[in-house]
Amino acid sequence: MMNALSLDTVRLSEDGASLIILDQTLLPGEIRYRELSRAEDIWEAIYALRVRGAPAIGVAAAYGVCLLSAQLDTEDMDAFCTQFRKHKDYLNSARPTAVNLSWALRRMERVLEDERDRLTVAELKERLRREAHAIRDEDIAISRSIGQLGFELLRPGDGILTHCNAGTLATAKYGTALAPVYIALEQGWKDLRVFCDETRPLLQGARLSAFEMQTAGVDATLLCDNMASSIMARGDINIVFVGCDRVAANGDAANKIGTSGVAILARHYGIPFYVCAPSSTIDPAITHGGEIVIEERPPEEVTELWYRQRMAPEGVKVYNPAFDVTDHSLITGIITERGIAYPPFDQAFRRLGLTPDREGSQ
Repeated sequence: MMNALSLDTVRLSEDGASLIILDQTLLPGEIRYRELSRAEDIWEAIYALRVRGAPAIGVAAAYGVCLLSAQLDTEDMDAFCTQFRKHKDYLNSARPTAVNLSWALRRMERVLEDERDRLTVAELKERLRREAHAIRDEDIAISRSIGQLGFELLRPGDGILTHCNAGTLATAKYGTALAPVYIALEQGWKDLRVFCDETRPLLQGARLSAFEMQTAGVDATLLCDNMASSIMARGDINIVFVGCDRVAANGDAANKIGTSGVAILARHYGIPFYVCAPSSTIDPAITHGGEIVIEERPPEEVTELWYRQRMAPEGVKVYNPAFDVTDHSLITGIITERGIAYPPFDQAFRRLGLTPDREGSQ
């Protein structure tokens, strides 16, 4: 049986001429890879969630700006740098909430700034390619570290609730929120139970998380979003793991819409609520969640998508934010690859080496 862990979410083609992504808008019904080489196609793939999940978006952006720069036909360094920044800024506009997008592009730009005076354009193109590969390789190692730390919080037979998809499909491999489950499987555990919120309106929990867990051989149960309280009240949930797109300096965490409601329910029922976040998603420039820009999506995602016919009256107003912010007071801990941060989060981030001037480190 096919295991989602074997799927490459995002990679560069062997000749470096195209970005290859697994089109997640087609899952679980169809597994199809797309080869992208134009800036417009890469931007659209990120915006339309063909590639999604904060870490995977970062990897896609790094590879994207790398291959677009490789296409530039100039030996003039100033001209090359100008065009590089145009591509960087264009890709960065695709999704404003996911900090990994801007983080990865800034990291690529720093290579440009550090190396432009000592390398030729051809050498700089190769250096950018190596940096993009490094971002992907580091993401795999980071996800595995988060998985190991999360695994240590589990007990055999636990019931895990997750919201949206922060599994291997959202990263280069393993994922964040589902990484502890993959580590448990490697350790021979076979009795964990994973409950996947469907995650309206784009159904990432139904289409992606349930798909991942089922193909991995995990006991997976799909829930409508409004069923989380019922399943918690029954005592089936022992811990909540969610991913994250941006964490503020105080620990407020932006994740898929509906996450904050899950956190409120978990607090009511006394269930530990953990955010799984690579250090690259922690943004010390944002002091609290109110400063995080929340992406708003098209109304058709609510009124028409997935339905055979329109399910809302024409002209009705639609509120469709892609994310919400979970207040830090509702979060038990934030699992990073450097360790688990517990409240107060600003102090914990400093102890873990996530200092305000850490821009570019991972």
